[in-house]
Amino acid sequence: MKFVLFDHSFEGLLSAVFEVFHLELKEAKLIGQNNHTASFFDEEIRVSTDQEKAARVAKGIVKVGDKSDLTWLYRCFLSELAEVPQLILEYIRQLMVDKHSGKNDFSRNVVIQLQKINKMIGREKHRMDAFVRFEKTADGLYFTRIAPDFNVLPLNAKHFKNRYADQHWCIYDVKRDYGLLYDLESLRHVHLPSVNTFLHSTPPELLAE
Repeated sequence: MKFVLFDHSFEGLLSAVFEVFHLELKEAKLIGQNNHTASFFDEEIRVSTDQEKAARVAKGIVKVGDKSDLTWLYRCFLSELAEVPQLILEYIRQLMVDKHSGKNDFSRNVVIQLQKINKMIGREKHRMDAFVRFEKTADGLYFTRIAPDFNVLPLNAKHFKNRYADQHWCIYDVKRDYGLLYDLESLRHVHLPSVNTFLHSTPPELLAE
């Protein structure tokens, strides 16, 4: 079995998909590099994230299927479930054969599994939208900590930007150690050296990406 390892980013996953097609690997298994335990009998192919290759795969998905296919696969990817990369590869393989979107074809097991995961993501996203509460820091920034089951913060961004457009705020996912900072103009990804230190510091120490 050939294991194709990537860096856990969505672009990394799409880069790995590119290599699977490029190398014509029929029995490849996609897996995040931190989820793989090496075996003497397995062959590892480590794929570096390549933005150009990832973009080509993304464009191919949209061209053959439609934009909603790419969005759907991205949402499923945010679940961080170990089996999802392989499910995404399987779906893309079939997409390239059928030449049309199949995300609503419930006769296929891969679609059933991905749709189930997508619903789980949707429930968690809406839970964060509804129950996140901010506290005001000493310097006037509205701050909150979250630890969702899935990595849904990218999906929450639009909701909070629209709802709190007139406030400086930061939502920090302590489980994944990153956050979103809104400064009345734009959203940025940030990392905090220490959440507790941040809450009692003026000005806050934010490391923007």
